[in-house]
Amino acid sequence: MFRTIPPAAGILAVASALSACSAMQPDATTSSIEPQQAERVMTLTASGVQVYSCEPDAQHRLGWVFKSPQATLFDASGQAVVQHGAGPSWQAGDGSRIVGHVLAQKPSETKGSIPQLLLETHSTAASGTLSSVRYVQRLNTVGGMMPEAPCATEHQIGKSPYLANYVFYR
Repeated sequence: MFRTIPPAAGILAVASALSACSAMQPDATTSSIEPQQAERVMTLTASGVQVYSCEPDAQHRLGWVFKSPQATLFDASGQAVVQHGAGPSWQAGDGSRIVGHVLAQKPSETKGSIPQLLLETHSTAASGTLSSVRYVQRLNTVGGMMPEAPCATEHQIGKSPYLANYVFYR
């Protein structure tokens, strides 16, 4: 069963584990998910869930469908900095908010984990931390795949824990 990681106590351990994971593996970025002519603004560590909904397909068979992420992104000191949600969107504590769309993806280096992504910002709201962000990378993903148990009830919600690094570029 998934346990929520306490922000102050657990996030540094999570960041350490993600760093160790990426250090043991080949470079997680390639030209396919590397933003062109962009400057790195910040790198944050996410802890959260990928939310799935049980929905019928064209043949009326129930199956898991991705709905949205729900995660908190932490800086290197363990401070919660950004909330990540549907859209996909990211909102900083100062009220600045961005919404993006996927430009490219590649498989995770960790088996059974959601893909790594390059997203481009297509809307912003409020000035602040995120207002100049043009690209977001999701790297070093761990977990987040649709629930293994089959869904049985229409609109049933399934949540899958995940960890990742998010790199923001202007």
